[in-house]
Amino acid sequence: MSDIQKYKMLIDGKRVDASGGETFESMNPFTGKTWAVMPRGTREDADRAVAAAKKAFTSGEWPKLTATQRGHLLRKLGDLVAEHAESLAATEVRDNGKLLAEMGMQLKYVPQWYYYFGGLADKIEGAVTPIDKPEHFHYTRHEPLGVVAAITPWNSPLLLAAWKLAPALAAGNTIVLKPSEFTSASSLEYAALFEKAGFPPGVINVVTGYGHEIGAALTEHPDVDKITFTGGPETGKRVYATGASQLKRVSLELGGKSPNIVFDDCDMDNAVKGAISGIFAATGQTCIAGSRLLVQESIHDEFVEKLVTMARTAKMGDPMLMDTQVGPVTTVPQYEKILSYIDIAKGEGAEVRLGGAKATRAECGNGYFVEPTVFTGVNNAMRIAQEEVFGPVLSVIPFKDEEEAIQIGNDVVYGLAAGVWTQSIRRSFIMAEKLRAGSVWVNTYRAVSYMAPFGGYKQSGVGRENGQDAILEYMQTKSVWMSYATETANPFIMR
Repeated sequence: MSDIQKYKMLIDGKRVDASGGETFESMNPFTGKTWAVMPRGTREDADRAVAAAKKAFTSGEWPKLTATQRGHLLRKLGDLVAEHAESLAATEVRDNGKLLAEMGMQLKYVPQWYYYFGGLADKIEGAVTPIDKPEHFHYTRHEPLGVVAAITPWNSPLLLAAWKLAPALAAGNTIVLKPSEFTSASSLEYAALFEKAGFPPGVINVVTGYGHEIGAALTEHPDVDKITFTGGPETGKRVYATGASQLKRVSLELGGKSPNIVFDDCDMDNAVKGAISGIFAATGQTCIAGSRLLVQESIHDEFVEKLVTMARTAKMGDPMLMDTQVGPVTTVPQYEKILSYIDIAKGEGAEVRLGGAKATRAECGNGYFVEPTVFTGVNNAMRIAQEEVFGPVLSVIPFKDEEEAIQIGNDVVYGLAAGVWTQSIRRSFIMAEKLRAGSVWVNTYRAVSYMAPFGGYKQSGVGRENGQDAILEYMQTKSVWMSYATETANPFIMR
């Protein structure tokens, strides 16, 4: 056990163990072995972290900083993330099994969030209102909310942490970050950069543990002013209900069952690559996965043949190798869930065109691998087409025309993303308008940016991350009235 790494939480600028002294293990999904030990935080630890964040928000150096000075700190943090991108990416691969090629790219991109919101920090302006009341002056201010509990998932821990931390800090809030219990290591290593960047103690705290323990304690805490959560729909609903009980601000980025729609006038080679990117990249463990592939009937058979041929060549194995294309599933429960959905699809009568089982290739070692799987003969009423699998499992659904594509595409409870493959400008605009999804990609897939708002329709979430919309999710608007009348009117009448 000497090579097992042991981590500590960050509360009020100090590295600490859990108050109860308990820990839990983190497993490497490729080797199937424990590689790190994390503190198992308790309600007491949540209380300490929230108290530190509240103190930092109301007193000390943080509230004295101008928005410009906050921006400088964020840009410094971005520089430090860039400097440590390779080591942070390697930690994420050990912790969640995603490809080093992808996590390395993500970590090199993450600094842009801190640069963007660092620059935006001093550009959030109120307004002078041309008010209808005589002898009154009116203006608005945007002010921070207070303490933000940021809860992140296991699939892209630091990228999604940046989506929350950068706008929240730019707005002037303080943070308690709770990463997934499956992938806490990179967030705890990340914590070392906060002090180096110059953030005062308590402004950013990182606590670890199980969702039903420390996660619940954070969402229920009366001194938490805002909850921002990315994760599964069922947990998201509980978070939303908890926040509602105290009238907290809540933003949620939840699941998806996104349609990736291929028309017969597409560039077929590019569309095939887009379909593969939509479902097999990241081992399908992404909320925006294009897990429903809608293909126009006139090209269905040809397209599926090309798709299966390309997908069959996907290289599986060690995620640390730069030429690996499909890595392991991150957690054992998720691995078992994916295999169960494959069985469900078979039972529903879907036809396995590729994969359909756990991977037993030698290069997969003892890891939790599922073969890239393609089902045809799927109709949109099947569970495999309605429920989020969150793995490398693709359901191919034929359609006749635009009207049917829109009907099928929208016929789920989710609305996070959608893809459209066509050479028609007219059709591109129609599909972008009619698809009920927070992001619509035309002739591309999985494109995200710090500049572009991201979020879901329907049960895919509440609120938006990224872009200028995001910072306002962490602020509240104050209305200020000033009278310059020489005499106060009747005090018993509303002005």
